[in-house]
Amino acid sequence: MKRIICLLSCILIVACKTENRNDTELERWEAQATNVEIIRDNFGVPHIYGKTDADAVFGLLYAQCEDDFNRVEQNYIWATGRLAEIEGKDALYSDLRAKLFMTEEEAKANYENSPEWLKKLCDAFADGINYYLHTHPEVQPRLLTHFEPWMPMYFSEGSIGGDIERISTSKIKAFYESGMQIPESEELQIKKEKEMAEPQGSNGIAISGKLTRSGNAMLLINPHTSFYFRGEVHVVSEEGLNAYGAVTWGQFFVYQGFNEKTGWMHTSTYTDVMDEFKESIVKIGDNLLYQYGEELRPVKESGITLKYKEGDAIKEKTFPAYHTHHGPITHMVAGQWTASAMMWQPVKALEQSYIRTKQDGYKGFREMMDIRTNSSNNTVYADAEGNIAYYHGNFVPKRDTQFDYSQPVDGSNPKTDWQGLHTVEENILLLNPENGWLQNCNSTPFTAAMEFSPKKENYPDYMSIDRENFRGVHAINLLKDKKDFTLDSLIDLAHDPYLPAFEKLIPALIKTYDEQQEKHPGLGEAIDVLRKWDFKTSKESKAMTLAHYFGTEVLNWRSSVMMENKPTQMELFDQLKKYVPKEEILNLFDSVISGLEKDFGTWEMSWGEVNRYQRINGAIRQPFDDAKPSIPIGFASGRWGALAAYGARYTNNTKKIYGTRGNSFVAVVEFGEKVKAKSILAGGQSGDPNSPHFNDQAQRYADMQFKEVSFYKADVLKNSKETYKPGEKR
Repeated sequence: MKRIICLLSCILIVACKTENRNDTELERWEAQATNVEIIRDNFGVPHIYGKTDADAVFGLLYAQCEDDFNRVEQNYIWATGRLAEIEGKDALYSDLRAKLFMTEEEAKANYENSPEWLKKLCDAFADGINYYLHTHPEVQPRLLTHFEPWMPMYFSEGSIGGDIERISTSKIKAFYESGMQIPESEELQIKKEKEMAEPQGSNGIAISGKLTRSGNAMLLINPHTSFYFRGEVHVVSEEGLNAYGAVTWGQFFVYQGFNEKTGWMHTSTYTDVMDEFKESIVKIGDNLLYQYGEELRPVKESGITLKYKEGDAIKEKTFPAYHTHHGPITHMVAGQWTASAMMWQPVKALEQSYIRTKQDGYKGFREMMDIRTNSSNNTVYADAEGNIAYYHGNFVPKRDTQFDYSQPVDGSNPKTDWQGLHTVEENILLLNPENGWLQNCNSTPFTAAMEFSPKKENYPDYMSIDRENFRGVHAINLLKDKKDFTLDSLIDLAHDPYLPAFEKLIPALIKTYDEQQEKHPGLGEAIDVLRKWDFKTSKESKAMTLAHYFGTEVLNWRSSVMMENKPTQMELFDQLKKYVPKEEILNLFDSVISGLEKDFGTWEMSWGEVNRYQRINGAIRQPFDDAKPSIPIGFASGRWGALAAYGARYTNNTKKIYGTRGNSFVAVVEFGEKVKAKSILAGGQSGDPNSPHFNDQAQRYADMQFKEVSFYKADVLKNSKETYKPGEKR
């Protein structure tokens, strides 16, 4: 009896402690909510005002969850390595990849070792989400019922997935399942899929005041992400925060955007920021060691236990994990264990990502770049002082140039080790070029400002691939003779319909047909449509449809044939007849005609009939249905040189093609005495199909009708549709 009474007492004590802890937590949330005001404008964009930065972050995460909790949760399920718990065994190797670079214990340690100001923001991040879940019991998370302040350590740099997504999960699986390399056939298939994938990246353009009508600097912010990957937000505090732009769901800083004085746009970089080190492994007794110079060092061994869903059950699988000082062992190369090295400084990366948003001029922005953890991106910059700048990369390890780091290097040779980081001044940097503009479209930095660009010979090869693309060519041709810019003319430039990829590709096709038309008499009408084309995309253009499918066929051909030195897309299109046999060129075009006739009954399809925008529900992977309403789109793929990139997914079981990535959030900004901006989102701010802001920008997006940004409080209030505090009923 005494034992029963004692047990009941213990249960009551624990229950009281839990209740007290929860009460204390709730009281903290409610107190912080009183310091936050959320104003939703007529497009549902949240303008969050907080007394402190932490209050603003609390409100920002609360508002993000209102708009799309599904994506907030998904990003942290993926980042923390728990995807297999909802998606099953196939996701185990994505989870293993995450845990190889940081375990939960390491994430917690990073949080604890953060400066106090950053810990407060991380606390506010978790509290904002948890208060949302508390006040919205109808929301049922798929996995994460409580968010923790250490979670942002996994997802600190702000890009789509950061550098970690470049590491192949197929290679991790082959090594950790069987200690082998992936089969060559699988590697070739991965390479082919990569070649055919819609180009990832973004456009950034900065214009100095000497080329603008107002005399103020301007910035084009044009990330090319998957649609709905980022929301549009405005977050303000009484501690100097006042940032507007695109935020990756679940992060507490504006990733691509502007404040009153500065603007920043990130484009994916060609800078070499990741390397692979082949390790020479020796086993002595039960110990694994690796050769490093004259010494044998112990391989760090540990175990990683992951959960995964199988049917209705949750199972576990434990993997060994191996690390050298270069990084985790991720795969095999030529029979050798290979470690992957990349920037992994989550605390510093979070600091840089947040500090960036509070700079009020070039001096502070330049000092912020000295943190050097913005690893996967370039930065295009403009400010109210009239400066424009371009940083090609930021985290750039120093290497011994006698080694080719584009391939795995010998990890046993100490000379291959990284030798610290290049300073910002040593990196490729461009400030206020004389021509008055600069651009980066994931293209070479050596044409960023024409003759005023950085010079390739001044930098080691690993700092950039000297490779142009059609978007870069397009941007330069538009910028080089233009002046008197306004925000509206910058929008027009960013949507220019000309497609330079087809300048030589289509004439080569026409010439080949003219030489052999007797062998393909049925192609004449379609060829004549292309013969009259001005290489501009539009919803009405039938030539655009033919060119898109023909270009795709040519790229598919390149991916499927064996060549010792495959041409780049630009080389292939510029010299089509050098690489593709004449008869094959016409066969490829014939297959375009046959495919259109099979799908639509005729090849005479206008581009807008084929190329569509559709948003049916809030699913992360959008379903598409030819029988349901959709909007015609005149934009085209970035691979053809379209600045307003519109990329499709082709595995939908549909005949029409539907956009999934490219222009997502776009903004044009003018800096002066007061900042002015216009913006657009693909679809709308909310991921809820029942929200009026689920698709309210879709037609405006198709028509290039940008909305005015409300930045100053008076304008925000003028366009206000709803004002409330977190936790209040809406």
